[in-house]
Amino acid sequence: MPPITPPKTFHKTAPAGKPPAASEATDTTLTAPPLDTLYTVETPESVALPLRPASILPRIMAFTVDFLIRALIFFLSYLGLRWTGEMGWGLLLITYFMLEWFYPVYFEVRRDGMTPGKKLLGLRVVHDDGTPVSLGGSLLRNLLRAADFLPVGYAAGVVAATCNREFKRLGDLVAGTLVIYELPAPPAPALNCTGKRPVPADFSTDEQKALLAFAERSDQLSEDRQRELAGVLQPLLNTPDPVLAIRQMANSLVGQR
Repeated sequence: MPPITPPKTFHKTAPAGKPPAASEATDTTLTAPPLDTLYTVETPESVALPLRPASILPRIMAFTVDFLIRALIFFLSYLGLRWTGEMGWGLLLITYFMLEWFYPVYFEVRRDGMTPGKKLLGLRVVHDDGTPVSLGGSLLRNLLRAADFLPVGYAAGVVAATCNREFKRLGDLVAGTLVIYELPAPPAPALNCTGKRPVPADFSTDEQKALLAFAERSDQLSEDRQRELAGVLQPLLNTPDPVLAIRQMANSLVGQR
């Protein structure tokens, strides 16, 4: 009986000078970066901070809420001042000026970048680098709302916001500010340990991350493996129980008691 030979494998190649067919070409869509609205900034500590810019619709909704609040305050002021004569009308004009130009500035600077409308919609104003908005930045972005309003109905601001990935209106572009979603902070890791121990001052950021990673996963390891890994730090910690010491240092890092 003749031996059975395996079938030959043929590799089809395109003729010279002829590009491969679409079905034979490499599918570059698998390696293309996905479209995303995340805006990432790098902190001085080399930590990537993801920010999610707010689109036009929630910003319009937040503006509407703030407008209704300002209108209510102005109406109540009118009811209280309309009987006071010319002085009352002067005070009413001052009230309108303060509400129109300094209502958003006050809340953005004193309330962590959130007016009542922005807070209701989960939005806040920050600088492009993710830092809290300053008084100068808030003043500039809000004074330029007059330019965003042109020619009518904030048309210039809407057009500007649709022309960039961060949805910035003209005031944001000039002031270097950004309206983002207030992302919820991740919950602190649950560490099966009580008590705290100060972390040595010469521990780097990566070493502190390693402490946290060990404390979070130590329950999944056997006791022998825990002692083996924690024993690397025993000479530095000067303690007979390095596992407990690392967990207590991790407690200090996450602020648990």
